[in-house]
Amino acid sequence: MSSQFKTTVGLEIHAELKTESKMFCASKNDTHEKRPNVNVCPVCMGHPGTLPVINKEAVRQVLRLGTAVGGKLADFTEFDRKNYFYPDIPKGYQISQYKHPLVQGGSLAGINLTRVHLEEDTAKSSHEKGDFSLLDFNRAGVPLMELVTEPVIHTAEQASTFARELQLLLQYLGASEANMEKGEMRVEANISVSDKEGLLGTKVEVKNLNSFKAVEKAIEFETKRHIELISKGEKVVQETRGWDENKEVTFSQRIKEDSHDYRYFPDPDLPKLQISEISEFSEDTLAKSLPELPWQRRERFISKYGMKKEDAEMFVRLTALGTYFELAVSSFDGNKKLIRLTSNYIISDLLGLVKSVGDDASDTLSHLGEKIKASNFASLMQMVGDDRVSSRGAKDILKVMFDDGGSPQDIAESKHLLQESNTGALKIIIEKIIEENSLVVTDYKNGKESALQFLVGQGMKATKGSANPTVLKELLISLLK
Repeated sequence: MSSQFKTTVGLEIHAELKTESKMFCASKNDTHEKRPNVNVCPVCMGHPGTLPVINKEAVRQVLRLGTAVGGKLADFTEFDRKNYFYPDIPKGYQISQYKHPLVQGGSLAGINLTRVHLEEDTAKSSHEKGDFSLLDFNRAGVPLMELVTEPVIHTAEQASTFARELQLLLQYLGASEANMEKGEMRVEANISVSDKEGLLGTKVEVKNLNSFKAVEKAIEFETKRHIELISKGEKVVQETRGWDENKEVTFSQRIKEDSHDYRYFPDPDLPKLQISEISEFSEDTLAKSLPELPWQRRERFISKYGMKKEDAEMFVRLTALGTYFELAVSSFDGNKKLIRLTSNYIISDLLGLVKSVGDDASDTLSHLGEKIKASNFASLMQMVGDDRVSSRGAKDILKVMFDDGGSPQDIAESKHLLQESNTGALKIIIEKIIEENSLVVTDYKNGKESALQFLVGQGMKATKGSANPTVLKELLISLLK
């Protein structure tokens, strides 16, 4: 992007909350249901004369998130009707929040937040068959959290980093799976570009971005499009645009509405809420309900285990892997060498085995402790640390443990992978190698260091890889002297 221009982005992120029932009725909230229109009732279908009831757990989850990000929790709040017609809104309006959101302010990943509020999701439209659309109302009425940031984001990377951190927070809180591929979390980006004089340009909204890659590419595309228009003296139109994943371009959908176009007014069928009157919604109770948060865990892994930032990030994002790591190192009494070995083997070798199972990788990760007990993994690391098995041997043992289970000691013995450190036995083998390779011995004595490596290799070959290479090398040097 030209340094003469500045991009400004504000994000609106929707996430479906993980509750038993929908936002205003008793219909099941099941994002995995494949059959269309089975989790429905007269309330979420918008039948006349039906009355909505507020889902208390959905309210609690949003207040917990607000507590986690340091936002101001509302005392008085209410739900409003957002009036617009679209086939996926059976009532002709959406129940949302306007003037009195549940949470105001706060920050996440260094980005200030404007508000967090609750609303209901729409039905799901599909347009793949013929010249008509199909509607599945299973999703209609599902609790939907909307989080709005301040327009303080200036790069595409910063936007996707924020969205990743929010996804992680929702998962840690147990509020949402926030799976973007399944539509459980959707990002909308409001993008404007300042011109050479520093005047903020017209805002354009790009809707329903369903991957972090799409968030970055859409912002980058819009920035470039705005700059080209401004540079030619043309105007940027305030509108809502979609994102074409295949062509990697945005396209116009409709002229952007303002809030007054929705004719918001308080929903007459729902009670006003006075949060302070609900004991389990007190700030103290909500704060005590919070787990260790992603940024807290990240900092703890770095400070407690001396871990590199990128390794800590891996364990924070793959929570099951991080938990497994902590179980494995719990018996090491702070031994930094063994802790570092464990971290390296989990990230490079064990995670590689998990990913090798393909589509079942996430499920395998969740049940990792059942495949390989953390105590057995710790025993293997102890064997590596004590030079009882080589690095190559440890990888082979780990593969057997992953496929068939078992203890590392038993596997090492049955596969002849234990390193031989008996100096008496090794001395006999080395003396024979020295005797059979007199020319190489002469080369070594004349200063050729590569000759020593050859002799070590012969020793490993003679012991079928079972010799401890460190002990073998030390004995060779001693005998050659």
